[in-house]
Amino acid sequence: MSGSPTFSQSEITASLIRAKQCQGVSFEELGRAIGRDEVAVAAIFYGQHHASREDIAGLEKALGLAEGHLAAQLSGFPDRGSGVQMPPQEPLIYRLYEIVQNYGQAYKAVLNEKFGDGIMSAIAFSTKVDKEVDEQGNTWVNISMRGKWLPYSRF
Repeated sequence: MSGSPTFSQSEITASLIRAKQCQGVSFEELGRAIGRDEVAVAAIFYGQHHASREDIAGLEKALGLAEGHLAAQLSGFPDRGSGVQMPPQEPLIYRLYEIVQNYGQAYKAVLNEKFGDGIMSAIAFSTKVDKEVDEQGNTWVNISMRGKWLPYSRF
């Protein structure tokens, strides 16, 4: 045993959210401060993305935390996919799940038609969230996903 304190992901997330609120910064601002996308920063907060040493040091500085404060909490590897029960209960996350339920087969058919037999990587992947306002003043969400196409191997 190393003697290092252990933290649950909910404790880590709550601690990071509190520090973010105290500093009055957005995920977008934190992303700019550490050179990462806002979605990647939020994923670090929720234990779904790996934080490099540089990310940790940048977050400590941007959140006004002492050097080394986050190292023990964020130095491990993420337990991806562990944060949401299936089907999701939180309404916004459920709507994203519902989009895949309703359009997943259509996405698959169109992707296979355009790229062949394969899958989109969720590892060699990036995503971005944008806000749009139309002429009528309606607010729209634009979520883009970019994943490397991985053709299935023939064996």
